Amino acid sequence: MTTVVEVNGLTKRFGKFTAVDDVSFRVEENTIYGLLGRNGAGKTTMMQLLTGQQFASDGSIRVFGQSPVENAAVLGNICFIKESQAYPDDFKPRHVFESAPWFFQNWDAEFANRLISEFRVPVNRRIKKLSRGQLSAVGVIVGLASRAPLTFFDEPYLGLDAVARQIFYDRLLEDFGEHPRTVILSTHLIDEVSALLEHVLVIDDGKLIIDENADTLRGSATTISGTKSTVEAFVGKRTVLHREGIGGLSSITVEKLDSADRTAAASAGLELGPVSLQQLIVRKTSIPEAEFGAQS
Repeated sequence: MTTVVEVNGLTKRFGKFTAVDDVSFRVEENTIYGLLGRNGAGKTTMMQLLTGQQFASDGSIRVFGQSPVENAAVLGNICFIKESQAYPDDFKPRHVFESAPWFFQNWDAEFANRLISEFRVPVNRRIKKLSRGQLSAVGVIVGLASRAPLTFFDEPYLGLDAVARQIFYDRLLEDFGEHPRTVILSTHLIDEVSALLEHVLVIDDGKLIIDENADTLRGSATTISGTKSTVEAFVGKRTVLHREGIGGLSSITVEKLDSADRTAAASAGLELGPVSLQQLIVRKTSIPEAEFGAQS
């Protein structure tokens, strides 16, 4: 695979605050990535760095083999759509769509018109008069119809209702199949996008804590349930991601079990359950059990 983005030792400081802390990773072509993490973790800053909107304090960024900063050749192949997308006050949605071909050489007007109809965007209403959902739909349509080789979605779909979000997910997957490109999604709605993601990057407190194939990640943890004493005895010294219990029952999430572990758990009368991608990331980015215990 061809590397589209290469980041090495990337750090971004704002005064004494470090928003991105010594991060390194690669993004391969024609893949859908999830850039995930809590609010304030550094996701938006990361995307601003990758799209040349911020200058790195340390480290290097290569997008299509070049620095993205003030580089028209690179930026012409990027589409960055964010939740707080700004447009001129006197603009109407039709102005946005009519001007899009100036910026995106792969712009598909026919696809855009189809999306306009599906999202029910009032193309002749002033931007400032649009609802939050309608404004989100404008950004989503641009992001999809641009067919940019590298497309970023920084949670622009949060303003959409459930039906409209599903339309977005369906059209993204369909069009990606016909017109492959590299897509990076930043979202809090992890369960909703889980099926779309092929690779996951998780940032926590500015640091990259997960850089993994999504299918591998989905199978990397298991929840063990049963009587407290049996569960605790089985878990032993395994790495615990989360635990909860009530009365004499206990449920503990641990890192991946092998086939022998699963056989032993079944023999002990324990129940094993899958851990969703969202649950796993919540566990990985929560306060560690030892730290939590120290604070309580």
